[in-house]
Amino acid sequence: MPAIATVENAMCGIAGEFRFDGTAPARDAIQRMSERLARRGPDAAGYWQDGPVAFGHRRLAIIDLSERSAQPMHDAETGLTLVFNGTLYNYPELRAELLAKGHHFHSDGDTEVLLRAYAEWGEDCLPRLHGAFAFALWDARRQACFLARDRLGIKPLYYSLTGKRLRFASSVQALLAAGDIDTQLDPVALHHHFTLHAVVPAPRTVLSGIRKLAPASSLRVDARGGTLEIPYWRLTAQRPARPMSEAEWTEAIHASLKNAVKKRLAIADVKVGVLLSGGLDSSLLVALLAEQGVSDLMTFSVGFEDQPEESGHEFEYSDAVAAHYGTRHHQYRIANSEVLARLPEAVDNMAEPMVGQDAVAFYLLAEQVSKTVKVVQSGQGADEVFGGYYWYERMQAERAGSPLERFRRHYFDRDHEEMLSMLEPAWHGPDHSAATIAARLAEPGADDFLDQVLRMDVTLLITDDPVKRVDNMTMAWGLEARVPFLDHELVELAAGMPAELKLASGGKHVLKLIARGLLPDAVIDRKKGYFPMPALKYVRGEFLEFMRAILDSRACRERGLYQRAYVERLLAEPERHHTRIQGSKLWHLALLEYWLQRNVDGAV
Repeated sequence: MPAIATVENAMCGIAGEFRFDGTAPARDAIQRMSERLARRGPDAAGYWQDGPVAFGHRRLAIIDLSERSAQPMHDAETGLTLVFNGTLYNYPELRAELLAKGHHFHSDGDTEVLLRAYAEWGEDCLPRLHGAFAFALWDARRQACFLARDRLGIKPLYYSLTGKRLRFASSVQALLAAGDIDTQLDPVALHHHFTLHAVVPAPRTVLSGIRKLAPASSLRVDARGGTLEIPYWRLTAQRPARPMSEAEWTEAIHASLKNAVKKRLAIADVKVGVLLSGGLDSSLLVALLAEQGVSDLMTFSVGFEDQPEESGHEFEYSDAVAAHYGTRHHQYRIANSEVLARLPEAVDNMAEPMVGQDAVAFYLLAEQVSKTVKVVQSGQGADEVFGGYYWYERMQAERAGSPLERFRRHYFDRDHEEMLSMLEPAWHGPDHSAATIAARLAEPGADDFLDQVLRMDVTLLITDDPVKRVDNMTMAWGLEARVPFLDHELVELAAGMPAELKLASGGKHVLKLIARGLLPDAVIDRKKGYFPMPALKYVRGEFLEFMRAILDSRACRERGLYQRAYVERLLAEPERHHTRIQGSKLWHLALLEYWLQRNVDGAV
C-alpha cells in the first residue's frame, strides 16, 4: 500500500462531451474547454477520445507527476475511462480492500482507486468515498456517461444537455468556451440569486443553458440522451437514541474534528498552510494541526484598508495565534487601489456570480499563498455546522409564523415585493425563493426549527456561497483548499447536537470549549468577525464610480434587467441600502451585470 505521503492528487479541471447524434465530439471544442481550465490545473493536460465521447483534463499535481497517474485514465479491460477532480481521503483503505478482491494497480494514487472502485461496485461505490470530488466516467459496455459530486458540493460540476450532446466541465466559463450554449438568463435562478446572497440551488445557474449537478448526487446519461439523477446521501438532523451530555458532545466533536484534520494531512511531506483569518475556526485548525505534531506550520492572513465604520483586517487576532504556535506567518496588506485594479480578474474566475465581499479577498490572498504552498486548510463550514452566525439566534427567538417566515425575516436579501420593483416586468414571476426554502425546511429528518435551518445551510446554501467561493478563488492560482469542518462524518455527528449547545456562548459553543486552553482567550471570546473588505460594503469614492459605470453602461441598459428608478435610488444613497445580513444591494446589482459583461457577452 502506498504511503499517504506519495499520493497523486487529482485537484484539477475536467471537461468532456458525449454525442447522441452519431457524430464525433469536436476536439477543438474540448481543447477550448481544457484551456479555459488551465489555471485549475497548470501542471499537465490530457485528452482522450473514443467514438461518441471525448474527455479533457487539466492537472494540479501535488507531488507525483508520473504518467502512471495521468488523466484521462483509461482501462481497456473494463472499458472504463475517468476524469476526476478532487481527493479521496480514504483511498488507502479502499485500495487495500480492492487488492484483497483481486484488483491490480498500475499507479499509487487515488484516481485509479476510484476507477477500480467503480469497476467493483458500480454506482454503489459513491457511499464508500470520503473526500471532495467531482468526476465523469465513461462506461463503454453500457454506452453511458456517469457523473458524480461529493456530499457537500466542495468540488464543482457543470453541464449542458441538449438533444444532440452532453457537455460537462469544472466551470461555466469552460462550457461557454466550447460554444453552442443558451445564454439567456434563467428567471427562477435570478430570483434565487437576488434573494439568497447569489446562491442559485442546483440544478439551475443564472444561464438557461447551463446546469450543475447537485451535491451528493449522480447523473447517468445514456446513448439516447436519457438521464437518471439519483441522490446517494441525505443529512438527518435528529438527536441520538441515547442522550449525550455537554461533556460527551464536546469530546465526540473534538475527536471527529481531529480526525478530519488528520485526513486532510494526506500529503505529509509537503509544507502545510492555513488561511488564518483570526477567527475561531481557522485559529482552531492551527491548534489542531499543532496538536497533530505538524512542524514548520505556515499561516497566511490578508487585510484591507479601514473605513470609519469597520476595520479592514483582523491582524491582532491572527498575529496572536501565529505567535502562540510559532508558525511561519505571512501577512498581506492590500490597498483599495489594488482591489479595484484586480477585481476584473477575480470576476473572470467566478464560475457563477458571487456577491460575498471576501471573494476578492480570497483571490488576492490565494495569489500570494500559492507562491509558497500548494495545499492549505481553511475554516469554511464551521459557522453553518455549529451555529456561528448571529441570525441563527434571532431566528430561534422568533415564535410567530411558519419556518419560512422565521427564516426569511432574518436572511432574505430582498422580499418579493422589492424584487418586483427592482426587475423589469419581463422578469417578474412567482416568489420562487420562498417556495424553494419552504420545501427544503419541510423535508423530513430534522427534530426542530434550527435543525431544519442548519441542515439546509449545510446541504444547500453553503455550497453555492462560501464553499464555491473558496474553491474558485484558490483554484484560480493552482492552490488546493481543504475544509475539515465539512468532513461529512463530522457534519453528520454535529447535525444531531441540540441547538442550545450550538447557540450558547454567542454561537459555536462546543468549538469554544474545545479551543479553551489551546488558543488565547481573546481569540475565543471575541465578537464574531467576518472576512472584512469594507470598500465593497460601504460603497463610496472610486468604488461607487466603478459600480455607477457598470450600471450606466449601454450593455446594462440594453439587457433590460433592472428598473432604472431602483438603480438610481441605490446610486444616490448606496450606504443606506444594505441587506439583512449587511451586504451592499448596489454591489449585488453591479456584480451580476459585470459578471455577465466579462464572462458571457464576449462568449456569445
